[in-house]
This record gives sequence, structure tokens and C-alpha cells, in this order.
Amino acid sequence: MIDEVTEKNALKFSTLRVLLVFAFLILWARTASGQCENPVTRFGPGEEVTYHAYYNWGFVWINAGAVTFAIDNSSWKGKNAWHISSYGASYKAYDLFFKVRDSLDVWVDPSSLQPFEFHRRTNEGSYTAHHHYLFDADKQKVNASISKRGKAYRDTTFTWPECSFDLLSMVYHARNIDFSRYKEGDRIPINMIVDGDVHNLYIRYIGKELVKDRSGREFRCLKFSPLLVEGTIFEEGEKMFVWVTDDKNRIPIIVEAKILVGSVKAVFVNARGLKSPMEAEIKVD
Repeated sequence: MIDEVTEKNALKFSTLRVLLVFAFLILWARTASGQCENPVTRFGPGEEVTYHAYYNWGFVWINAGAVTFAIDNSSWKGKNAWHISSYGASYKAYDLFFKVRDSLDVWVDPSSLQPFEFHRRTNEGSYTAHHHYLFDADKQKVNASISKRGKAYRDTTFTWPECSFDLLSMVYHARNIDFSRYKEGDRIPINMIVDGDVHNLYIRYIGKELVKDRSGREFRCLKFSPLLVEGTIFEEGEKMFVWVTDDKNRIPIIVEAKILVGSVKAVFVNARGLKSPMEAEIKVD
């Protein structure tokens, strides 16, 4: 019984991280093979974006932790690379109830964002896991090694479909795609590699709205609703909503979703090192 409760609590905070990942996926479409090779124009090394993660308990929104995404210059087996990372942690006050220290790391080709190697390390309460992927571009295969709950690693190899990315490299590939070709109500198909499997999903474009962050700053945003995977902690269907800046950066401002018990929300805090000005923000004179 204790293990079941621990796992449910782990899933609650894991949901907050997944929200942030989906937040960046909303612009990614595999409408043509050329879309996978777009020049990288929206971001670069030195960018860092931070969010607060909230969990709804009854009528109260609890600020449970923070998540940061960052890009740095690096190398991978002698090749020039970008190291893209995401780190999520619960606050010390929340640690007393449930401690979280999660990280995602991927090394990618700076010109195409094609991933070389991916790590996902999960430490949530008593639950631990490590997902490791090595991408073989020549054979279009992914060599995966996965360990959960401290058990032995499970090694597997699966096909790497065209325009498919791990969670984190897709996050950034998503922001680099031209979205002007879509209209309200359109479904945008996506391929995402999670837990050693390729998931075929879609995202529905809803329209444009003005939204505010927790500090009262107002932004012009594009709104989307992704299809959620059946069998996860999320309620099945289009019950997640994402608002991203309607400018060159495509920075998520708010991500909100219902889960089996309560709701979760990720809210923009700040960004530095952006390649373009945050033109979507409405300045007050």
C-alpha cells in the first residue's frame, strides 16, 4: 500500500514536468520531411527559461517547485554539439511531504537538432528511474537502456522514425517550426519517443488569447490542446491547454491540465538569453 501511495505522489509531480514538455511541443508538425531540417533560428546557447509548478488541492493551488530549461555549447564524441538540459526540483518546504529531483539531458547537432544521446533521471520520493537513449542516424535505430526502481537495466533497440525526437530535443525542435500554415481547429500530428516507445499523437490549434502570468504581466498568445495518451495519470482526450507567446520565441506562458485527482499548472517566471525580443508581452505605459 505504501508503494502505491508513493507512486501516485510521484506521478503527481511527474505530471508537472510533462506539462512543460508538452508546452514546447505545440509547434512541431511532421507535415513534410523538410520540416525536420529547418535552420535553427528561434534560440541558441545561453538561453534559460524558468517555470513554477503548481498542484491544485481542492480549492488551493500549491506552488510545489520549479523547472528550468537551458542550452549550452558542448561537444559529443568529437563533434560540435549543444547540450540541452532541464532540471526540476520541489521546494524545501514541499520536500518534507515529497522530495523531487528530476533531470533531462540531451546532446544534439546544432544545425539540425538531431539528437546524439539522451538521459532522463527521475528521483521522486522513493521512486527512481533512468532512461538512456543512443541515436544511430545511419541505421535509423535507437539503442535504449532503461532502469526503474533500482532494478537491472532493460536494453532494447527500436526503429527511429523520421521526424521523431526524444522528449527534450523535440521540445526545441518544436519551437523552430513555422506555424503560420495552420488555422483554428487544425490537428497537427507529432511523434514522440517516451519510455522506449514511439507515440503518435496530435495537437489541436484553438486560436489566439491574451493571458497573464502570476505577476500580472500580460502576453499575446497562441492556444493549443494536445491529445493525451490513454492510460496515463492524465484524463484521456484533449484536456490539457497550452498558451505560448505569439512572437518569434514561442515561449510557453501557461500550461494547465486535469489529472485523475485535481489539476496541475506550469506558469512562466522569467527568461534570459532569448534570441529575439519578447514582443508578445503587452507593455503598460
